[in-house]
Amino acid sequence: MSYLNIIVKKYDKFLLGAIVVLCVFGTVMLFSASSIRSLEITSSRTDTLYLQAHLKRLLLGVVFMFFFMMVDYRKLKEWSFHILGGAVGLLVLTLVMNMIQGTSSPSRWLYLGPVSIQTSDIARIALIIFLAAFIHEKQEHIKDFYNGFLTCILAIGSIVILVIIQPDLSTTTMILIISFVMLFLGGAKVQHMMATAGVSLTFLSIVIMNWDYMRSRIESFLNPETVRPENLHQIKQSMISLANGGFFGLGLGNSYGKNYFLPTPHTDFIFAIIGEETGLIGTLFVLTLFMFIFQRGIHIAKASPDIFGVMLALGISCSFILYAFINAAVVTNLVPTTGLVMPLISYGGSGVVVHLASLGILLNISQSKRSVNSDADWRKRIYG
Repeated sequence: MSYLNIIVKKYDKFLLGAIVVLCVFGTVMLFSASSIRSLEITSSRTDTLYLQAHLKRLLLGVVFMFFFMMVDYRKLKEWSFHILGGAVGLLVLTLVMNMIQGTSSPSRWLYLGPVSIQTSDIARIALIIFLAAFIHEKQEHIKDFYNGFLTCILAIGSIVILVIIQPDLSTTTMILIISFVMLFLGGAKVQHMMATAGVSLTFLSIVIMNWDYMRSRIESFLNPETVRPENLHQIKQSMISLANGGFFGLGLGNSYGKNYFLPTPHTDFIFAIIGEETGLIGTLFVLTLFMFIFQRGIHIAKASPDIFGVMLALGISCSFILYAFINAAVVTNLVPTTGLVMPLISYGGSGVVVHLASLGILLNISQSKRSVNSDADWRKRIYG
């Protein structure tokens, strides 16, 4: 038996298998959705431009996943404050570099030569690690506003403010939702969370009213009859693609929407191409895969040997499933357009790497067995 087989046996094989299936399916669908755009960019030389870039990022992500599978997740607890500080530093550097360059585009990417990094992706996982470590260390004080809860809010606020300045409302909202879920499961007082949620909603409302593109997206969703037709083009084409797919789909490569009808078919709206080419069956298959990965994450959290592992597994699992289902909700016009990609399926750089690295941490937690029952009361409060 090979060394790799011995290693893999220690980890959750079902989770690892689901990740592999999702990556393979995502790669196939990305090639189908992006081939026409690749030909356009390369003047008909190749239809694999986006596929090649995606495979490179996927390979890097797999390397990070196996790295974090091998590194004991408890070491992240020791470095949680430094990891959060590094993430804040990257967000600040992204904003500063954008100001120096004097561009009018959003400050969401940090360009290091030919490499671009969406630093908010790193900030999200850094915050999850910090909150998990803090709840582990301060579980007895998390209900105390000044000695526990306030520290978490300051950490969340430092990330949220820097991300919303970029501006990136959708990622900001996701970070807030994930953080509140972790705080709630970590035992924070509902009164404290309600008050903080009220302040957060007021803050986000003010930001939305002062940024035209954010306000336009909300208005297009709430009052589509009052906005210009071009503002609704993307979502209309998405719905047409899903309708074209029917139950069984048109077959791989046979989408009409990707032929310049649907903007960015390989990124934010790739789920519409999945629906058109593989039908309702294909979309349910993808969503079931995400749900299965989420279920394995919850299972791993319940079996974790310590509170840090529990909270880290819950945070990663919630982040993964929220990104997937909110993307699907956008494509089906259930929520306003967000710009969030579908994990491991949509074309993207740092998002693919960060998601795979996060799943590597989850796999590492899965091979740790509970040896003590010192957290029995705390677990009972969470799981019932």
